[in-house]
Amino acid sequence: MLLQIETTETLESVSVFELLLNGGYMMIPILLLWIGAIYIFVERLLVLKNAGKTPADFKDRIRSLVLAGEVNGARQLCAQTDTPVARMIEKGVSRIGSPLKNIEVSIENTGKIELYRLEKNLSILATISGAAPMIGFLGTVTGMIQAFIAIAQEEGAVSPKLLSSGIYEAMVTTAAGLFVGILAYLGYNYLVSRVSKLVHTMEYSSIDFVDLLQEPQK
Repeated sequence: MLLQIETTETLESVSVFELLLNGGYMMIPILLLWIGAIYIFVERLLVLKNAGKTPADFKDRIRSLVLAGEVNGARQLCAQTDTPVARMIEKGVSRIGSPLKNIEVSIENTGKIELYRLEKNLSILATISGAAPMIGFLGTVTGMIQAFIAIAQEEGAVSPKLLSSGIYEAMVTTAAGLFVGILAYLGYNYLVSRVSKLVHTMEYSSIDFVDLLQEPQK
């Protein structure tokens, strides 16, 4: 019984692989989009994970150093912390002594740069989520055209096997395109939600730092 199950699973896996090969040349761009989607998702996930690793006591230490007038110590602490929040605070610390409005603008501009870095390649992932199904549909249409050409060239009665094989092979590209598109769409929305959480943290930290500058120093 166990041998029969393993044999059945092997046949099923081979048949699926052969089915993908029968999808035609349109499977090549879909495969490339799939590889690109995986790469972008993993790369962005690692970047966002590292971007959110701001130490829990970072803001408290910055507050203590700034209130004590140790600006150089605060800048050094920010330089040792490789996160968007730390880089924004470092820009604000470097502007201490300037008008408060200038400090706010400097932090805001740094935040825009950090946001651009966080959102890098997300638009490509969104494009893949829409392009993959469209390429799949295109492959189906071209496959159906080829199938009907083969039927038209067939003399006599059309074999049901010829008709069904041409149709299912054409539909493979649609299924593959939808598969890639759905996963890319889910990955894109997940990454966007992670970016939104980081942006909220960045905004809160910048507001908290500006409020800190308005407190009396020791």
